[in-house]
Amino acid sequence: MKSIANKTQKPLSVPLPRGKTLHLGPGKTGQISSEAAEHPPLAKLVHAGEIEVFDDGPAPIGGTGAGGKGGRSFHGHPASSGSRRSGDR
Repeated sequence: MKSIANKTQKPLSVPLPRGKTLHLGPGKTGQISSEAAEHPPLAKLVHAGEIEVFDDGPAPIGGTGAGGKGGRSFHGHPASSGSRRSGDR
């Protein structure tokens, strides 16, 4: 496996082999197969400086594909919809 990083300030659609596409947000990273790293359209983006491909290991500074800067998760919190019943009404 290899890691891939979006070096731009815009979201990218990275073409992968077998008609697949990897969507990377600005400054985010993702993972691709070693085989995909050799894909000519992907190599064009590397040559243009829009993405960087590197061996797995520590991710470059700038975040991860999962959100990077510790966004808050609200899963598990009850929704406050105002339709709760309480008491003997």
